[in-house]
Amino acid sequence: MSTSELLAPLHAEMTAWRQDIHAHPELGFQENRTAGLVAAKLEAFGFDEVHRGVGRTGVVGVLRAGRSGRTVGLRADMDALPILEVNRFGHCSVNKGVMHACGHDGHTAMLLGAARYLAATRRFDGVVNFIFQPAEEGLGGASAMIEDGLFDRFPCQAVFGMHNRPSLDIGRFAVRAGPMMAGGAFFDIRVTGKGAHGARPETSVDAALVAAQIAVTLQSIVSRNVAPVDTAVLSVTRIHAGDAYNVIPQTAELGGTVRAFSSEVMQLVERNMKRVAENTAAAFGATAEVDFRVLFAPTVNNPAEAEFAARICGELVGQDKVDRNPPLIMASEDFSFMLEKVPGCYLNIGNGLAEGGCEVHNPAYDFNDRALPLGAAFFARAVEAKLALA
Repeated sequence: MSTSELLAPLHAEMTAWRQDIHAHPELGFQENRTAGLVAAKLEAFGFDEVHRGVGRTGVVGVLRAGRSGRTVGLRADMDALPILEVNRFGHCSVNKGVMHACGHDGHTAMLLGAARYLAATRRFDGVVNFIFQPAEEGLGGASAMIEDGLFDRFPCQAVFGMHNRPSLDIGRFAVRAGPMMAGGAFFDIRVTGKGAHGARPETSVDAALVAAQIAVTLQSIVSRNVAPVDTAVLSVTRIHAGDAYNVIPQTAELGGTVRAFSSEVMQLVERNMKRVAENTAAAFGATAEVDFRVLFAPTVNNPAEAEFAARICGELVGQDKVDRNPPLIMASEDFSFMLEKVPGCYLNIGNGLAEGGCEVHNPAYDFNDRALPLGAAFFARAVEAKLALA
């Protein structure tokens, strides 16, 4: 009997776990109930070790079999988003203004399903570290776990993670070697000029005008500093200056986001942003200070591990249902920081086009429970193949 067939009887149980987590969403670094549920399940499954509070609210379960020193890590994220859910089904969020709009409830349930199966069968030779990560949604949960000694305390020779994709049919996977998702940064620029009466502009250094000029000139960075064969996005998403109609403001602030598929391009954008902002401001007699914060590294899959993951997906659904060259994704994912430390692969599993199949981060989103056994089967089969019995 195949791994996916063996996991099929757990479908109803995984669905119950998933819907319970969906009904009780928690924001990043506040996943106390979810982390408690995960840790209690791992202990009930008979895990060798269960560690709570890794990276504040993260959980790591350790499962051993045989005598091999080989190791592998499996990761799922647990946090929700500050979104008011509009769904009306039975497992709708009971925490007003917080919902699982990105499918982390499904990711957690899939990894729990694999955990239960592997704890019962132990058809592998080595050590599996189950990583349940907090605060993926821009709060630095992966970095918090790494700084808390994640890979020192729980060494991994390879690490795998997975995200649902609503535009991909149930029963399909997408795996890409090399860069897969963009790195992401936020920036704030504070302009200081000289305030004055709105009727006396000649006595001012107009911070609002300077901010507008900076916003326009920043667009030249992607078009004239980034190589055409590379990809980057720079978006100014907010500008604020002044509070009155008849006052030329002394200060102005603008901010936004930058996305790129390599750290080198991200650094190039940062350098040129500071040059553009500071020199444009100076040309008007003002000053500008830039705060550039990289929140996500680019998600770059190890080619060998991506090939391994694609092969496992093909065993589960057939190679014709595995897209090995999906489009690059401009969204960001902080599993990228784990991939900077350990070779591994991040892949997409189809969430279908119906039953909550709208885009993630939408108030009507819901993870498709039909994907649960297949996602759990990938994690389980990856372990059995990577730590194969002699």
